[in-house]
Amino acid sequence: MTNATQNSNGTGLSMTDDTEYRIERLRHRLAHGETAELGLRIEARANAVVVYGTVATSECREEIVRLVQEELAGLPVRLDVTVAPAPADAKPRVEEL
Repeated sequence: MTNATQNSNGTGLSMTDDTEYRIERLRHRLAHGETAELGLRIEARANAVVVYGTVATSECREEIVRLVQEELAGLPVRLDVTVAPAPADAKPRVEEL
């Protein structure tokens, strides 16, 4: 299988089975991994794979960036993942074990 290539006019992303497989594998890793992140969208557009949405913490965003870099290496990617602001009245969550 081949990676995504440019269209015949030299621009844009041509989808291949490999690209679609890699996107699905990323979705699976995001949903079933440590992040268990279901709120992100991953779309193959004309000139890049776009990953966008909102996550709860900056640590979660960093893990998503790492996974995207691993799974989509070599593909043009636009990452638009933001961290949700904490509510003003939120108190630190403390668990007692």
